[in-house]
Amino acid sequence: MRSRLLLAVGVVGALVLTVGLVLFEPWRLFTSSEVDEPAPVSQPSVTPGVTAEPETPGPAPASTPEPSPEPRDRLLSGGSFENAEHDTSGRAKLLELADGRRFVRLEGLATSDGPDLHVWLTDQPSGGEWGSYDDGRYVRLGELKATRGNQNYEIPADAELEGLTSVVIWCDRFNVAFGTAPI
Repeated sequence: MRSRLLLAVGVVGALVLTVGLVLFEPWRLFTSSEVDEPAPVSQPSVTPGVTAEPETPGPAPASTPEPSPEPRDRLLSGGSFENAEHDTSGRAKLLELADGRRFVRLEGLATSDGPDLHVWLTDQPSGGEWGSYDDGRYVRLGELKATRGNQNYEIPADAELEGLTSVVIWCDRFNVAFGTAPI
């Protein structure tokens, strides 16, 4: 009888240990990854079949209209990461390129590794309660590419940015923010 009890306790203990390892992935406390993507830039707009006319000598036109300024890539906003559930540092930038695409760029990111990490834009203020970032409106930008370095996340063209106030490194498995940055 005693040996059956010991066997049952051993099986339950092994099961609890296995579930804990699968859920928490504790080895991630000792792992990290790094990426160094260049900042996104506009793609040149080329109209098929249109070529530039060579200049011909002759009199200069009396007046030439002032060309309109070319659209430029621009920084919309940005801020430094604040710790949430884990130490997180670096900067988040919200970029709009001349070709209309928008990106979140993470520069000098350093955070902990964890299971199921993603990058979000949210309407919750940076530095808030670490579990609150899924309480309001958010836009998922994709899985975190690496725990360190420089990386870019394209914002869907149909995403409405008005009212979104922070970038969040979010752990979907445990519904917690690792770090947040105001934008």
